[in-house]
Amino acid sequence: MKIRLPATVKAVLDGLHGKGFEAYAVGGCVRDSILGRRPDDWDITTSARPEEVKRIFSRTVDTGIAHGTVTVLVGSKAHEVTTYRIDGTYGDGRHPDSVTFTASLPEDLKRRDFTVNAMAYNEEEGLIDLCGGMEDLQKKVIRCVGDPLERFSEDALRILRAVRFSAQLNFGIDKETLVGIVRLAPTLEKISAERICTELLKLIESEHPDYLKVAYEAGITKIILPEFDAMMDTPQNNPHHCFSVGDHTLKTMCAIESGKVQRLTMLLHDVGKPCSRTTDEKGIDHFKGHGPAGAELAEKIMRRLKLDNETIRKVTTLVRYHDWRIQPEEKEVRHAVNRIGTELFPVLLKVQNADMLAQSPEYMPQNLQRIIGVSGIYEKIIREAQCVSLKELQLSGGDIVALGCAPGPEVGRLLQKALEEVLDDPEKNSREYLLDFVRTQREVKE
Repeated sequence: MKIRLPATVKAVLDGLHGKGFEAYAVGGCVRDSILGRRPDDWDITTSARPEEVKRIFSRTVDTGIAHGTVTVLVGSKAHEVTTYRIDGTYGDGRHPDSVTFTASLPEDLKRRDFTVNAMAYNEEEGLIDLCGGMEDLQKKVIRCVGDPLERFSEDALRILRAVRFSAQLNFGIDKETLVGIVRLAPTLEKISAERICTELLKLIESEHPDYLKVAYEAGITKIILPEFDAMMDTPQNNPHHCFSVGDHTLKTMCAIESGKVQRLTMLLHDVGKPCSRTTDEKGIDHFKGHGPAGAELAEKIMRRLKLDNETIRKVTTLVRYHDWRIQPEEKEVRHAVNRIGTELFPVLLKVQNADMLAQSPEYMPQNLQRIIGVSGIYEKIIREAQCVSLKELQLSGGDIVALGCAPGPEVGRLLQKALEEVLDDPEKNSREYLLDFVRTQREVKE
């Protein structure tokens, strides 16, 4: 087994070897290299103690010194270098109560989470695989190192990480590991929202976001995203739908390109349906108002997960308007773009397309035709630089004040009236016309 190491990784390994210490690339970078994937990071494990690592390299940062980790800077690259260690008990189910440094690579590898992440490599010795990682890569299975109950008791986040890795790699989960996941899923309550969110995003942004159903079946989402369980339990007895809300959601995530905003929007676009569901006398389900209701619920969920404000703003906007069946007419599209924004409007069309692809196929042609028509008009609006917001309006608040209007809410009202006039007819976006329009509006009010 030959792995091509980046020059900066070789420099760190050579620096440690030159001082008589063992050192290996370890973990996910080895796994991904074997699979032909490009590693995001290259981590290094070594027999050198942290203080020894710091003496060898001139540029270091103490990023996790208590747990034996020093970040070594080589040029513009940063590599975490961690001393072989044995973890003590995990009293909080998140962090070891103590760490003991060791000179034994086997002891270090045995403490790691999954076999595919417990392989080490350097050019002198080749691949070190003491836990059966290569065999599990060939079998395409995620399996705990040793006893799953011990591994998950040490850090409950590993429960979610197992599903995340299975989604990213398109692997199954070992039976004993899955039993441990089901048994200890409730312990995820101990894990911070930030750590949960990081793993959840990696899962839904993977090539297999529908593996979230594995998390549901294992009892994970019941703890970290109970709203998804409600979606899975909500049927859609409606001619436009052929799946439950939850299964529809999974299919929409697969139908849209990867990206935090896009995948979160699809995950949450119908989160308001369980609380909005009504059934008429013919047994047909309806979900009136689920967009606005879902936007409010989506915001609460994302704040609970500690997502950033900009992501929350974008996703809640898309959830609120995802079911708006905008017609392919220029006036209506301009008003819609004004409401949603030029940045998000093309994303909304992608959201609606993904939503359509997970509905009953007999309605697909007419829905697709509508989306294509709206998209073409949007491109025309952008190409012609038509006014769709106050930013493009050929009138300012100062212009209105110059007409004798006192600064305040009335200026804003008149600007909005002028914008509505231009959204109806872009030819009216001239300063001369809009000044006359505002004069007329003031006279009418007086």
